[in-house]
Parts: sequence; structure tokens; C-alpha cells
Amino acid sequence: MTRPLDETHDASARSWVTSANRPGTDFPLQNLPLGVFCRRGSGNIGRIGVAIGDEILDLCALAEADALGGIGPEVAGALRAATLNELMALGRPGARAVRRAAFALLREGSAVRSHAAGHLVPAVEAECLLPASVGDYTDFYASIHHATNVGRMFRPDNPLLPNYKWVPIGYHGRASSVIASGTGVLRPIGQTKEDAAPAPAVGPSRSLDYECEVGAWVGKGNLLGSTVPIAEARDHLFGLCLVNDWSARDLQRWEYQPLGPFLAKNFGTTVSPWVVTQDALEPFRVPRSPRPEGDPEPLPYLDGREDRVSGGYGITLEVYLRSAVMRDGGLAPMRLTSAGFGDMYWTMAQLLTHHAGNGCNLRPGDLLASGTVSGAEKSERGCLLELTARGTEPLTLPTGESRRFLEDGDEVILRGRCEREGFAGIGFGECRGIVLPAQMLPG
Repeated sequence: MTRPLDETHDASARSWVTSANRPGTDFPLQNLPLGVFCRRGSGNIGRIGVAIGDEILDLCALAEADALGGIGPEVAGALRAATLNELMALGRPGARAVRRAAFALLREGSAVRSHAAGHLVPAVEAECLLPASVGDYTDFYASIHHATNVGRMFRPDNPLLPNYKWVPIGYHGRASSVIASGTGVLRPIGQTKEDAAPAPAVGPSRSLDYECEVGAWVGKGNLLGSTVPIAEARDHLFGLCLVNDWSARDLQRWEYQPLGPFLAKNFGTTVSPWVVTQDALEPFRVPRSPRPEGDPEPLPYLDGREDRVSGGYGITLEVYLRSAVMRDGGLAPMRLTSAGFGDMYWTMAQLLTHHAGNGCNLRPGDLLASGTVSGAEKSERGCLLELTARGTEPLTLPTGESRRFLEDGDEVILRGRCEREGFAGIGFGECRGIVLPAQMLPG
């Protein structure tokens, strides 16, 4: 059953931080996502904070001053760390304690408002860092629309391989190149081979792409050799973020057989800085997407009542593109697509349960990504490979520029938002990255 909602979900509650009450803000009082930041110019020493409107509340400073009531010494100690890993290890109870304490402090009329004095930092004066030290990163392929669209390009008569509807497909990505939003992304270099060429060539990718995804941060882990039942999986997920898994399609096409992605994927994966907690997302749970008629039901270890009833998340995802020419001309980013995360074939809980199903030990701060989120319509396709039909149907930007794949100077912006009648809408902030020119190999 969906967990009962509490006072932190009250849509009528307002904050004394006035920017948090603005219509359409991503960070109202009902959200309170967690992240790591530093003041600009102060060095990259991370401090844990919570986003509230256009401000960041320094939870580290409040914990040091013993000014967050009701969180307990263990949680207070975790808030003094430079990443969220220690707090993630405490699971949902730790996140819930912080959420309730921050809500009580930031709520309009709060008796403890004075505790925040001097501990609010304007977001424009802060640099957001990676929320956690990423031990492992796994990327999945959980959208059947994306899998079908891509499969059809290479296997028109049989777009989905036989295992897709039975097992969540994923691969182990490169944790070291997971980067914070706003970090530039170098165009990757690698081997490619044209069909008619006698041998491959090495050079910058000419088919650089984005992938619009949702990421789940692991909270409470599991021991090596143990598993996570589907009924318990949700309590092992600390919160969600946005993910752009940059992809070099020409490198990928040459190298992926027989072992899958390698240099085409490991050069950069951008994550949004704020972790929207499971409790904040509770009002926006939706039923697991129903299987089409004739599709097999999940195997028993991947099937549970709670996951069927509320295993999905009602998140609307959007992708925007702004070229260097558009930036120079002061033009707003162009929206490319919008898709619903509730349509995924596999839920986040299923991905986690399957990942641990062979005794693999997941750890606090591990990142699980959904894979490209696409819908049934062309306007819902979550990458340029799909949107331009492998480059055969180029997009036209407001400047008249044409795009089959990304060019140097292009900025990709992902946004995500949850809305439901009777509740305050919440958002994820932005996941941004600008494509930088390749740095050529010597020789």
C-alpha cells in the first residue's frame, strides 16, 4: 500500500522564504530536495543543503549548531559530511527526519525560524556538486518505446530481442565519469567504421547524442550474497534525480558487439544536483504501466502488489537544446521533447531487485539509471537517435541551423516535474551540459 502522507505534503503550507511560494517553482516547501554545494570562491569543500525556492539552506551548519530539532545524533553526524553517502546509508528514516526538521524550520510562522539566520545561501552564489560519491553506476534500458524505436532501425522485422519482456536489461557504466550538472562534456574520440571502409578510423565522434533518463540513488544497501525482495526495494531507494547519459552513436555502432557499450558511453554522464526524496515523491506515485495484451507478466521475484499499485512515478520530462548561435543571440532554449516517466516497462523497484537478484551488493550512493525515457509519439522520443531517425530527419532550430546530432557548443537541458491535483507541484531542477570540442589524441 502507498504510505500515508503527512503534514509535509500539505498543499496549503507556505514558507517564509518567499521564492518558495512562487507558482511553478521546482522547490516549494513540499519538496525539500537534498544536495551538496559550496559557496562560489570558497573551494570545492562540499556542504549538505536543501533547496528551498531560490535559496539553499545549509544543513551542515545547522547540524553543527545543533539547530535541527528531532533528527538525532546519527543523522546530525551524517549532515556534517561532505557528501550524502552517510545519510543515504541511514535509509528513508534518516531522509524523513531531515525533511520534517527542515519543513518545521522553513514553514511560515515557524517558531524556530531564527535558527536559519545566516544559513540561507542564494542559489546564484553557490556551486552545486555531485550529491554523493558514486561507487557504482548501472544504466538500464527500461523504456519499451525507446527499445522498440532503436531496435526497429537495425532489425525492422524484429525490433525487440526475445529477452526484453522477461528481464530488465542493463550494463555497468563508468562511475568515475559521472559529473555534476553544468560541467562541460568533451566530444569523445574513438574508433568508427563506415560500411564501405576497409578499416576503422580514429577521430572525434560525429554522432554525439544525449539520453534523457531518470536516476535512482541507492540508500540502504545489501550485503554481498543477499537479495532485496521486491516488497522491500522501495525502502532501498533514497531518491531520484535527472540523468543525461551522453552517447556517441557512431562509436557505439562499431564497438557494442559482442559485449555492449564501452567508449561510446564512458566519457560523461551528467546528473542533476538535487536528490528528490522518496517521501517528497509519495503523492506522485502511479500504478506500474500495464503490460500490453499478450506480453508475459513479470516473473514472481519481480512482481509485487505494492509495485503494481504504485511502482511508477508521475514525472513529466522535457529536453531543451540551445546552440552557441542561439546563446549569442539571446534566444531561449528550444524544447525538443516531452515524455512521461510513468510509461516505463520496468519500475525502479524492479531494476533494483533484479540488480541484487544474484547477490550483488548495492551500496549507499550507487546510481541506477532508467535508460532513455521515450513515449509512443515522436514528440516523446528521448534522444536524437530516435528523434531524427538516425540522422535522416534533421531538426531545424529557430536560427535555421540543422541538427542530426549534437554540434560543439550545443547545450542540452533536462527538466522534470511532478503535478497532481490537490498537491503542490515539485520539480527536479535542471540537468545541464555544454558540448566542448574534442581534444585530439597525439600522433
